[in-house]
Amino acid sequence: MAEVLFYHLTGSPLEATLPGLLERTLERGWRAVVRCGVAERVPALDGLLWSYSEAGFLPHGTEGPHAERQPVYLTAGAEMPNGAEVLFLVDGAQAATEEISALTRTVLLFDGADGGAVARAREDWKRVAGAGLQATYWAQEDGRWLRKASSGAQG
Repeated sequence: MAEVLFYHLTGSPLEATLPGLLERTLERGWRAVVRCGVAERVPALDGLLWSYSEAGFLPHGTEGPHAERQPVYLTAGAEMPNGAEVLFLVDGAQAATEEISALTRTVLLFDGADGGAVARAREDWKRVAGAGLQATYWAQEDGRWLRKASSGAQG
């Protein structure tokens, strides 16, 4: 059963949150696509994933040769050349309910300081829950992620 995780970013920016979520995704043996709502974000995230930690980097790639080999693929488009099980949606990127249903997990990260992003996330929650998908809402409190709500089918 596909699950959708909503991460309401209030205490940490995307750049501080995304690498850890991607690390946990790879630890589970899953491949991921990070879909950006704006093309300008792709090179910024590409640089971040190479340099966010002194201990290493996250293996990833963007459009180009060997895209299908990438454990994490960054894009502003709809392509998923690496056979990803997990889709990360950032900066207002969207995915159809049918696409979400075909994945193991979809992770929607949205900026809590952006009223438009919060409103879109609420609409996405209604759409996902209305489709009967398992959805979980996570919020930051005191530097930790807490599950605040769940909806839909429970696996």
